[in-house]
Amino acid sequence: MPVHAIEGRYKTKEMYALFTEEYKLQKWLDVEVALIKAHVKLGNVPASALPVVEKNATTKIVKIERVQEIEDKIHHDVMAMVKGFAEKCGDEVGTFLHLGATSYDIVDTAWTLILKDAFAILEKRVVELLRILVDYATKYRDFVCVGRTHGQHAIPTTFGMKFANWADEFSRHLDRLQQIKVWDLVGKFGGAVGTFASHGKNGLKLQDLVMDALGLKANLISTQVVARDRYAEMIYWTALVGSTIAKVAKEMRDLQRNEIAEMFEPFEKEQVGSSTMASKRNPHKSERLCGVYRIIASHVIPMLEDNALIEHERDLTNSSVERIVLPENFILLDYMLTQFISILKGAEINEQNVTRNLDLTKGAIMSEDIMIELVKLGLNRQDVHEILRQVAIRCRDEDISFRKGIEEDDRIKGKISSKELDRIFDPKNYIGLAPQLVDRVVQDVKARWLK
Repeated sequence: MPVHAIEGRYKTKEMYALFTEEYKLQKWLDVEVALIKAHVKLGNVPASALPVVEKNATTKIVKIERVQEIEDKIHHDVMAMVKGFAEKCGDEVGTFLHLGATSYDIVDTAWTLILKDAFAILEKRVVELLRILVDYATKYRDFVCVGRTHGQHAIPTTFGMKFANWADEFSRHLDRLQQIKVWDLVGKFGGAVGTFASHGKNGLKLQDLVMDALGLKANLISTQVVARDRYAEMIYWTALVGSTIAKVAKEMRDLQRNEIAEMFEPFEKEQVGSSTMASKRNPHKSERLCGVYRIIASHVIPMLEDNALIEHERDLTNSSVERIVLPENFILLDYMLTQFISILKGAEINEQNVTRNLDLTKGAIMSEDIMIELVKLGLNRQDVHEILRQVAIRCRDEDISFRKGIEEDDRIKGKISSKELDRIFDPKNYIGLAPQLVDRVVQDVKARWLK
């Protein structure tokens, strides 16, 4: 039976497959093949070796079970792969395997191949998510709702502004990812301490040939390992994307509260909210996303320390961390994205409640507009602010509307006409440039990501 929650719950098959031991072994074999190809082109290995190596470089032949059996004896995973591979290639060809390489020439280059595949999946998910957010932003471009700051009613905004802000944030995540693909998805083949000593004068040429065969960019310089600032940045990116998902999920949880009841995550026909309170509709999917995010975020520090604490040209302290953090963060983020997409696709927005909530403060959300109008009429801004603050307190204490409080206050009554107060106390007249701002985001996202 599974032990880790990823095994049974928090994964997609597509991403999970990239981090299995079998997939990792296959990528190690792919790198070894690329190395043989480079040696053949440079005349270091006979051309007759290549077909043998290519034929056997598959986990259907080099079995993971055999590699693990060898590792149990020699306590070195990469060398176990080399030995298991050599067994299948025969002594004559096997002698050329891993020629001039160090373990992390294979491991780091293979990690890049795996992470390249993983980022391709995540990028696809974020683009799908952007399409949904843009659709919502467009639909609710002009739909007025109350804006909230510090959990309190502020001034009107539109529901489209919410979705446009989220879309813009995910768009920036894609921008960051494009840079990560340039900066961080690199391979290396510099040998034991990065000097290429084992490859002689053709070391850089050999590295270029290996990378060309694998479709990767070569690292400019390294020690025995690719510098872990790259890995830290990639993990930070997963945490940053996760934080945006968690932020939106938290917003949905808050908006689903009975007292607000504006936006709900989907609730299936036979779904149960509580084991004892049958009436409940708990936002458990959104809560789960907020919880999973905490795990993803917690892995940023270990990866930063991988970069800071590697000794000299390398030690092994990064390896154990990466075996845990890289699979977990990519698998969990992919799960978060797929769940988030599903939640948004089925989300329910109660437009009646959104409109109802605009008047919960009985017009007090229009205090800023009133202040600006009074200043236009020649009153001192600071004096007006204090008057309106006192009016708001009176209205709350006496449970009267803010308009009534304005109309009855001797310091300002009569200064704004009844017709003008009608305009002011209609929230749709105080949404500023919200619709145009939504349009700007929608146009930008469509032009760059949704072609």
